[in-house]
Amino acid sequence: MQKATEEIKVKHLIESESEDQEVDFSLRPKSLVEFIGQEKAKQTFSVMIEAAKQRHEPIEHALIYGPPGLGKTTLAHILAQEMKVNLRVTSGPAIERTGDLASILTNLETGDILFVDEIHRLNKTVEETLYPAMEDFALDMIIGKGPSARTLRLELPKFTIVGATTRVGLLSSPLRDRFGMVYKLEYYSVDELMEIVLRTAKFLQIEIEQSAAHKIAQRARGTPRIANKLLKRVRDVAQIKKINLISEIIIDEALIMLEIDTMGLDPTDRQLLEMLIHKHQGGPVGLTTIAAAISEDAQTVEEVIEPYLLKRGLLKRTPRGRQVTQEAYEHLGIKIPKGALKQTELKF
Repeated sequence: MQKATEEIKVKHLIESESEDQEVDFSLRPKSLVEFIGQEKAKQTFSVMIEAAKQRHEPIEHALIYGPPGLGKTTLAHILAQEMKVNLRVTSGPAIERTGDLASILTNLETGDILFVDEIHRLNKTVEETLYPAMEDFALDMIIGKGPSARTLRLELPKFTIVGATTRVGLLSSPLRDRFGMVYKLEYYSVDELMEIVLRTAKFLQIEIEQSAAHKIAQRARGTPRIANKLLKRVRDVAQIKKINLISEIIIDEALIMLEIDTMGLDPTDRQLLEMLIHKHQGGPVGLTTIAAAISEDAQTVEEVIEPYLLKRGLLKRTPRGRQVTQEAYEHLGIKIPKGALKQTELKF
């Protein structure tokens, strides 16, 4: 009986996650006109798409980079929609061998877009095999081993690779140079995020005040994914309280429950800053030491936690490590120790 109950719980959890994924996918804008923010990127993509359509050719290979949650995957879906072609999705870690890459590329049709997420994690052998595929639309395969080995060239249909990465610096120069367009996505403004929150609320049939949507946008860390996540958690609180219209009061109550402060910092952000202040006199401290102290891996700290703290001026990177700023002390309500800022200045 207990085993059956556990199976039901697992099944319910899987179904809930599946429903959330379906909702998240449905929230994605379907065209550049619907896509909110990133105006420079939209203008560039619009010109690229229109020119490709006039030439009756696939669009050029494109590399999109920036912090997580800013719309890299969404833009890939939009490109496919605008060009009216198929979108194939994979990721760098999933392509382990050249055979995996060959299987994917040989199944593409003319004009198809292959979206490679985390493209910086392609292994070197696969990356080198990709070069002729991107430039000449051909795949060079080695058949056999030793003296009897020979090279077989497979012709591929003309296709487009859209690569996405949060760490463009890890891409090799030969791979980066093969993209016809390289574009960086920026954090969103509060007004853009408020527009996204209102759009999502309309889709989810949530009634929300403009001021409440603005409050969510202020705490969304410049990221649409976080804005939508906060809105859904606020909806849960309103639903339990049987409140139809989401107001600022409900926003405050929900975000206090989630431990999201007025600047959008979560418990992990505050833990990092407080650890630097209380245990290391504000820094500087190395990345690996910080990661160990807050029980996170170094990559998560560098790619997920630090960018927003750096953007808000609460943290800065120095040659000797990470260091908190005066703004961090003020935001956390911690009195600056005598001589701390003077000591900071001397370190530079």
